[in-house]
Amino acid sequence: MCRYMYVYPLFAATGVAVGICVMQLVRNISTNPEVRVTKENRTAGVLDNFAEGEKYSQHALRKFVRNKAPEIMPNINKFFTDPN
Repeated sequence: MCRYMYVYPLFAATGVAVGICVMQLVRNISTNPEVRVTKENRTAGVLDNFAEGEKYSQHALRKFVRNKAPEIMPNINKFFTDPN
């Protein structure tokens, strides 16, 4: 048996964590209305652009889970709680 076999899950977990961090960093740099990368945008100061902030905060994942029940396995919960 290879002695490095036990290290691969650690590499996978670390890779997923780094991937999530990079995804969030790219999302913030590219779409966050409060982050200004270019010099022209930084000189504008504080902007009251509520529509852009609403668009950023109400992203697709949040819209998808907005009206769903906060359950991990709803079918199993329903099976054990319904008195049928």
